[in-house]
Amino acid sequence: MAADRPSAGHVYPPTEIYEVSRAKIREFAEAIGAGSPAHVDPAAAEELGHAEVIAPATFPFLVVHRVSSRILNGPEWGLADASPVHTAQRIRPSRPVRAGDRLAVTLHVESVRRLAGRDVVQMRGEVRTEDGEHVVDTFMTFTAGGPDERKTG
Repeated sequence: MAADRPSAGHVYPPTEIYEVSRAKIREFAEAIGAGSPAHVDPAAAEELGHAEVIAPATFPFLVVHRVSSRILNGPEWGLADASPVHTAQRIRPSRPVRAGDRLAVTLHVESVRRLAGRDVVQMRGEVRTEDGEHVVDTFMTFTAGGPDERKTG
């Protein structure tokens, strides 16, 4: 890792707004095989008490992972050559993501450590609407490097 990399407690500012559409929810639901009608049919979502179609529970990962992988592969972390791998995920929602949500992610570095010759980084992605309503927290662990981390050639 880079000598001056961020440490536990570092917080990245909120990202640009990610607009959630019915089409994005539908595509994600189809890609993971989520068959609930509430993901594609506004009437089915309304029957469950939602004003709009809702995304599968793992949808926030899509939004947060774009940010975390860009940061970890950037020069600040020095992990690009070590190929960071997403090794764990946990999601704690406050409410489902809905079509029409305009979301921003604030990324928190929870811990950084060296374990068995590998860099292990734990992050929390705090997802809120542009109005500040908390939607979900995602907890992610990334592992990079190891005994074969040196590139040759």
